[in-house]
Amino acid sequence: MSLQYFYRYAIISSEVKNMSQKFLSQVEDLLPNIVAAVLILVCGFLLQRVVLKLMGRALSLKHVDATIHKFLMSMVKVVITVIVAVSALSAVKVPMSSIIAAIGTAGVAICLSLKDSLSNVAGGFIILLAKPFRVGDYVEIGKNEGTVDVISILYTKLNTIENKAVYIPNSIVTKSAVTNFTAEKKRCLELRFSISYSDDHNKAIKLVNDTVKADKRILSSPAEPLVVVSEHGSNAIILMMRAWVSTDDYWRTRWDILKRIKEVFDENGITIPFEQIDVHMDKK
Repeated sequence: MSLQYFYRYAIISSEVKNMSQKFLSQVEDLLPNIVAAVLILVCGFLLQRVVLKLMGRALSLKHVDATIHKFLMSMVKVVITVIVAVSALSAVKVPMSSIIAAIGTAGVAICLSLKDSLSNVAGGFIILLAKPFRVGDYVEIGKNEGTVDVISILYTKLNTIENKAVYIPNSIVTKSAVTNFTAEKKRCLELRFSISYSDDHNKAIKLVNDTVKADKRILSSPAEPLVVVSEHGSNAIILMMRAWVSTDDYWRTRWDILKRIKEVFDENGITIPFEQIDVHMDKK
């Protein structure tokens, strides 16, 4: 019994030794390839950093739009990463046909599982080509409103006035109505004021007109300020004012004029009437 056990132990030991020697021999054969693959990875990612750095400087010097700048940088990074990974696999004797087949199979699987994300990618390209807005623009997309902070391959990020981050998939952006409030350098400021029917509307028009023209932020082009009677309301006469201002001055000018008109009306006895409802009761 002991001889049989010893014999089996000797056979197993011999097989383990042969396997170890074979494994070490394979490692020795592959060692140069492994070293080459590691060098390719290290040099490749160092080259990636250099290329991205130089590309970033070149795009900045050319004053390329920030949106396209970020998009191109991310695309180049992905391409270099794929090339480096494929080169490293080739160095360790992985057949190129197998690599291509694996990439193709993975691509089909990814396309099927991420078809919604691919529509977002397509939306990203549409946004970059059509340029309905850029980073820094103040826009309204559907029910969301804010300053464009990021336009990535998959989503568009808005920062609201309350500094909330809103992430909108690009496929939704391309399907929604987009209002860009800062696309043009000038905006038309339109305000409406209510005055009582008992007040002198010509006097009120002159007061509004003088107040608006006194504001240095009001522009004379493309049109001079306009103040007219726009409506005979149920409780008041409605005056409409239109004037052109710089887009950057729009909101501050709007707030200041609203405040100043209220003060001017009070100083000159012009009434801003409350909404009223007259109720008549029949006596029986």
